[in-house]
Amino acid sequence: MKRIFSILMAAMMLLSGCAGTANESEPSQEPWNSETAEALEQTPEGRTVVDHDGIEVDLPEQIDRIAVGNIGPMASVLTLFLGSGESIVGMSPMSMSAAENGILGELFPELLDADTSFLQGSNINVEKLLTLEPDLVLIQSGQSEVRTQLENAGLTVVAFGVGTFKYDIINTYEAWIDLLSQIFPANDKMEEVTAYSKEVLELVQSRVSDIPEAERKRALFLFQYDETQMIASGRNFFGQYWCESAGAVNVAQDIEAGQATITMEQVYEWQPDVIFITNFTNTKPADLYANAVGSDDWSLVKAVQEQQVYKMPLGSFRTYSVSADMPVTLLWVAKTIYPDLFSDIDTDAEVKDFYQRIYGVTLTDEQVAAMYDPQGDVAYGM
Repeated sequence: MKRIFSILMAAMMLLSGCAGTANESEPSQEPWNSETAEALEQTPEGRTVVDHDGIEVDLPEQIDRIAVGNIGPMASVLTLFLGSGESIVGMSPMSMSAAENGILGELFPELLDADTSFLQGSNINVEKLLTLEPDLVLIQSGQSEVRTQLENAGLTVVAFGVGTFKYDIINTYEAWIDLLSQIFPANDKMEEVTAYSKEVLELVQSRVSDIPEAERKRALFLFQYDETQMIASGRNFFGQYWCESAGAVNVAQDIEAGQATITMEQVYEWQPDVIFITNFTNTKPADLYANAVGSDDWSLVKAVQEQQVYKMPLGSFRTYSVSADMPVTLLWVAKTIYPDLFSDIDTDAEVKDFYQRIYGVTLTDEQVAAMYDPQGDVAYGM
């Protein structure tokens, strides 16, 4: 993010008379090799971490095999964090479909060898999981029954929060990186991630904070949509965070439920200026423009009339939720809603810079373009 970094640095110098940020000091991690593998395996004896359930976990001396349970985005975050998918022996079908249809499987093809049969929906088959012989199992926090079953089977479990941080994606992402950095200190990137995330958030909010309430764009996030259901992001879900951070209004914010079942009549009443469709559904903008889903008529909706319907990118994971793409997703959302305010931001260049600086991954133009046009059954496993 060279452009963003220079803008923020100038502002910091004016305000505080000092210069320099943490994420400039070190290059991003080296690609996976034998030395990286050795560093991953050398977990000091007796080391403990406190996870997002508040439980102190004694880590194994050596961590070679990791199973990611019912926490969809974690496999992608962990792969980029470690710089390899070699240690991930199991993950959810939802994680696998994102890897297969997005760029992650192309960047780290070894990840596609992970087993998915131990998970059915959010239910973990402990017997099948045991056959993978994981040294560490990562699950979603707040699931005491699942945790007890796994621990009773002799497995080491670390829980990561999803809704724990009130669906604040930056706080959630940073908390994940913080805990991963404690588990795998050789790959610690907390400082870089925190600095980068704050740079983006400060830049975006510096440009949208003064927009009068009456002039803020109204956005609808379609989480899942097909002939049988229309589910939007209510107040307690990630869509609310994207709207608040990017200076927009969530048209469904008065609905307390996170995953809010809505009707076409409600959409007519709301008249969103822009519609975002997640990759937790296979529906695309063209389906709304062509009224191709059931008997719903979208031609009366402002966002459709003005061709302001967008599919959220499929980067390392589905970017609506927590993902390793979080900071650049915020840039993309903000620029999509307010293109004039962010006309100087080249989001493709920022994506490349982010992946290189934080993860040591060089993306091609084709890989970046593919993020915006996901193909295949991107919603499989939901």
